[in-house]
Amino acid sequence: MKTTGAERAAIATASTHARAARRRADRRRALWKHGLLVAASLAMLYPLVWMLASAFKPEHLIFSDLSLWPAEWKWTNFAQGWNGLQVSFSQFYLNSFLVAGLSVAGNLMACSLAAFAFARLDFPLKRLWFALMLGTLMLPYHVTLIPQYVLFLKLGWIGSFLPLVVPKFLAVDAFFIFLMVQFFRGLPRELDEAAMMDGCGPWRIYWKILLPLSTPVLATAAIFSFIWAYDDFFGPLVYLNDVHRYTVPLALRTFVDDTGRSDWGPLFAMSTLSLVPLFAIFLFCQRFLIQGIAMSGLKR
Repeated sequence: MKTTGAERAAIATASTHARAARRRADRRRALWKHGLLVAASLAMLYPLVWMLASAFKPEHLIFSDLSLWPAEWKWTNFAQGWNGLQVSFSQFYLNSFLVAGLSVAGNLMACSLAAFAFARLDFPLKRLWFALMLGTLMLPYHVTLIPQYVLFLKLGWIGSFLPLVVPKFLAVDAFFIFLMVQFFRGLPRELDEAAMMDGCGPWRIYWKILLPLSTPVLATAAIFSFIWAYDDFFGPLVYLNDVHRYTVPLALRTFVDDTGRSDWGPLFAMSTLSLVPLFAIFLFCQRFLIQGIAMSGLKR
């Protein structure tokens, strides 16, 4: 049975209406999804924005006035926080940058060497040692805290930065080793074979061939290492007992007094400033972070 021109036109019109209806439904679903994502983002950002607003409020309005726009501005919170402790806050920044910088250097050097060995070299029980290394990821930090503290106490390192820095040069962060192993495995072995034909040994292959090609994963490890070392509170709390050696997280804790008055305004002001290095690193290095994770996480 043949369809007439009018019937074909009606069918085409109905099909057009159906496609338009589907597009409208898709747009509505997309709007709902984006609306939910925006609402979730605002909910997660609210504590940060509230802290920023509280940094400019007088202390008597911080918890009584919950608005995000201060009814009364107090700019002296930053000056009081910076110079309100026994030591200038610049010293705490220097301590944090020192610990974080040495942690980055140690992790990049030691973890890349360990990853190169697991990914490229053959030695007895390699699979067993690799499994044991991955098993340390499941050990909570508190399990090894007491033996480590006893060891560092006998070495006379308590009160210095050594317990926070020296382990980083011994490849103790299994996460970075695993990340680099995955990346190294994705590099063609023909590069190693060509280098060995030219007379290169394992060290020169690592230094001259693999490291120059590993910028994304090294940048990712450096970013994570810096953030974790900079944000670490528990380690400095355990090993540092001199206020002149406090890092930024430990210095922020001194604004809160459990037995007396707490300086909330200066605390929120310094907490806001303490986030600036982290935001700056993430904004300038997010390209390397995404690239390193993408190129490392998809390898076998």
